[in-house]
Amino acid sequence: MLRTLAVATLIVASLVASPGRTEMSSVFGNTVVSRYPDGGWVRHWFNPDGSYAAQFSDGRRLAARWSVAGEQICLSNMRPNMLIPRFCTRMVEAEVGETWQSRDPLGRRVQNVLVAGRNP
Repeated sequence: MLRTLAVATLIVASLVASPGRTEMSSVFGNTVVSRYPDGGWVRHWFNPDGSYAAQFSDGRRLAARWSVAGEQICLSNMRPNMLIPRFCTRMVEAEVGETWQSRDPLGRRVQNVLVAGRNP
């Protein structure tokens, strides 16, 4: 469960284009893939209706609602339930094909890429 929270937090922390739904269009219809040094990965999908889904390399799935709050993007209503009911973080720009490094909430390095299309 801790890794699930970390990855959900990571994607929120390292993905989105800018403060409004209309400006997040580079994310809609595409897949964010987060890769861990140990070979694990997570695929993340944001939808225009505010829904969010993630699939982990071990088969686990996570669902949530996302929203914009000022300069932040927030996840809430996470299922399965997380230790925290809502998590918000600053948004970062990303376009299809771009890669960027970040750290998850546990301090682990992650390589992210925004991939064209919905890759299951």
